[in-house]
Amino acid sequence: MVEFPVRVYYEDTDAGGVVYHSRYLNFMERARTEWLRTAGFDQSALKQQEHVLFVVHSMQLQFKKPARLDDQLRVVSQLLEMGRGSFSCQQQVMRDETILIEAQVKVACVDADSFKPTGIPARIKIALESS
Repeated sequence: MVEFPVRVYYEDTDAGGVVYHSRYLNFMERARTEWLRTAGFDQSALKQQEHVLFVVHSMQLQFKKPARLDDQLRVVSQLLEMGRGSFSCQQQVMRDETILIEAQVKVACVDADSFKPTGIPARIKIALESS
């Protein structure tokens, strides 16, 4: 399980000070990027050295409670399943101990040039499974 802190800024909210629903996707994307970085993998380096990219294949979301301007949030990411060319994770956007958003995300590995599905390099699998 990996945690990523997020502060809600004015640009993330509507006129009522409530976070736009699409901003949660940004928060979760940043958290997945930092998860990879924490595991030792920078996405630009992966593209250059391994010739792979990670793309969202599918996502299921449950909006439970709103976040508001100036909230200090954290995105908790946890690996659920590792496949040959994709992995699934659960992500929760939380304020203190309250779950605001819960998501099941399937991330696919694709060739950086053709965007065709490809296997996840073994060293990345090992790092993600042990994080």
